[in-house]
Amino acid sequence: MSGIDQLLRQLCPQGVELRTVGDICHINRGRVMSKEYLRDNAGNYPVYSSQTANGGVFGLINSFDYDFESITWTTDGANAGSVFYHINEKYSITNVCGLLKVKDNQLTSAKFVYYILGTVAKRYVSSGMGNPKLMSNAMSKVVVPIPPLEVQREIVKVLDTFTELEAELEAELEARQKQYQYYRDELLSFDLPAGRQGEDRPACRSGREDVRWMTLGEVAGFRRGSFPQPYGNVEWYDGEQAMPFVQVVDVGEDMRLVEDTKRKISKLAQLKSVFVPSGTVIVTLQGSIGRVAITQYDSYVDRTLAIFDKYKIELNKKYFAYQVQKKFGIEKETARGSTIKTITKEELTSFQIPIPSLDEQSRIVDVLDKLDALVNDLSSGLPAEIKARRQQYEHYRDRLLTFDLPALSADRQAAGRRRHGYE
Repeated sequence: MSGIDQLLRQLCPQGVELRTVGDICHINRGRVMSKEYLRDNAGNYPVYSSQTANGGVFGLINSFDYDFESITWTTDGANAGSVFYHINEKYSITNVCGLLKVKDNQLTSAKFVYYILGTVAKRYVSSGMGNPKLMSNAMSKVVVPIPPLEVQREIVKVLDTFTELEAELEAELEARQKQYQYYRDELLSFDLPAGRQGEDRPACRSGREDVRWMTLGEVAGFRRGSFPQPYGNVEWYDGEQAMPFVQVVDVGEDMRLVEDTKRKISKLAQLKSVFVPSGTVIVTLQGSIGRVAITQYDSYVDRTLAIFDKYKIELNKKYFAYQVQKKFGIEKETARGSTIKTITKEELTSFQIPIPSLDEQSRIVDVLDKLDALVNDLSSGLPAEIKARRQQYEHYRDRLLTFDLPALSADRQAAGRRRHGYE
């Protein structure tokens, strides 16, 4: 950082001037493109929209609107104010996106503007009528500091190094996650022999261990959660002695509940719901089907989840949870419903899972827990390293993109500091 600080003292000893985005960039909006249009004009060029899935790609068409270095941002919706950098790419954007092209490349680096907007654009988002927006007129008024081009380029080099390192770690994490999924499927898979089901089925040889196939109904007792109706009744929520209320949204993909549930259930509603102690296996039966958790705190559970509370055989609870998760990963693909998928109690009862010896169950859990920690645990492994690198990046980004302002008029300087977040 000392080299950049020295450049700043040398090239702009009086401070860095503030400019608006409208001063330094041409501003355009995207165009309306329906799903039918994308279908009828299918091709190889990406169309970006406000969604977050698939890297923001809404579809692929046979033409493109832009092929120059540029910055796009999301104008409407939950992601309003999110910015993206494009170079060496042919693409288009929909009408919920805007585009910036730097007017003078000898004055301003587009990549520098992208980094700056990543820290300040969301401060200009309005949320009138419950729909967040950052329209073109508001973007044109966003205030950004513009140091000399040489300083901009040095800052971009440093920040690019951090982002490239994070991208490498994320790519490694993705590869490890695929590896984890492969070994999880291998460890949890056993040959299913022909013959009768149930307790009288003879044990079969899987190649690793003697194993018996049993239905969930034969392995464990379970019940649905419950909640008094209607859901919108305010007296069912919060208040003195309120307890966590677990719904589908509160079950994570790491076999744990979220740290803080979306809703708390009141003392009155607790009498009409189902209490679940810490350490209980639960699974979602509706919507996001098949999310499994071993609860890490006492809670009450909604009717859209099944609660396994009585085991009919001796088994490793974590092994059981892994097998339920794997089984649901298969069964949810053919579950009933179009928009909201559902699995019934009768279907759940008949699901079959393999039950090897307790020693084999413990061995499988030990291997999977180690792999899981490597790819999912935020306190260790790759997720922890990525988190640390992201925090390091944000620290240096904030330092690099914070500048002394010039001694202009007192009013303009104060306004600039407020808008840019320096005060």
